[in-house]
Amino acid sequence: MWSGPRNLSTAMMRSFENRTDCSVWDEPFYIPFLLETGINHPMRDVVVTKGIRDPDVVIEQCLGLAPNNAPVFYQKHMTHHMLPTFKRDWIKDVINVFLIRAPEFVVASYAKKRESATLNDIGFVEQKELFDQVSDRLGMAPVVVDATDIQSNPKAMLTRLCGAIDLPFDDAMLNWPEGRRDSDGAWGPHWYNAVIASTGFAPPHTEWPNLTDDALRLADSARPYYEALQPFALSL
Repeated sequence: MWSGPRNLSTAMMRSFENRTDCSVWDEPFYIPFLLETGINHPMRDVVVTKGIRDPDVVIEQCLGLAPNNAPVFYQKHMTHHMLPTFKRDWIKDVINVFLIRAPEFVVASYAKKRESATLNDIGFVEQKELFDQVSDRLGMAPVVVDATDIQSNPKAMLTRLCGAIDLPFDDAMLNWPEGRRDSDGAWGPHWYNAVIASTGFAPPHTEWPNLTDDALRLADSARPYYEALQPFALSL
């Protein structure tokens, strides 16, 4: 699942993890990304000590067996973590789904967790690059799902998503127990407050967020990348 931050991505991970046939992996490339860029993210000093540091080892495990030998291995990837120095050819050997969200909502949510952001922080450019890579290989668009559509009708859209990837829908995907998970990344205490308190998908926003001028400029710069993928999003 290729997503940007603040994009319903952790709730989607919860949804899949609640299946009895699925194990999940939370942002496998985050630590290599932090080490390669030196960027100062919240909880950075803790996060870089808590997982795999070598991106090539991450790739090996992405292509390997799921934890507990689960039949389904759900990997939640942040697109901006896929730096140009990291190999991308491995994605030809997995099923790729692209989780998109209108940039205005992404930017508004991101601003609550980190004071400033650039286009490099929210993954829209890299998501389009990866989408194009997969499209070129397949000769057609890969599966795309819009976060707002999931929130609007979780059962219908998750059924549609599962059908698109040849996976039986499971009603267990609609709700999950409140609380933290062992599978949550070490960064969860900063980023996951809402999803930790959740037991299902929140309803979609009914109004556009009120953005500062800087935030609006950022959303505007991301919008062409969102609009390039949005026509391919699954619909009912």
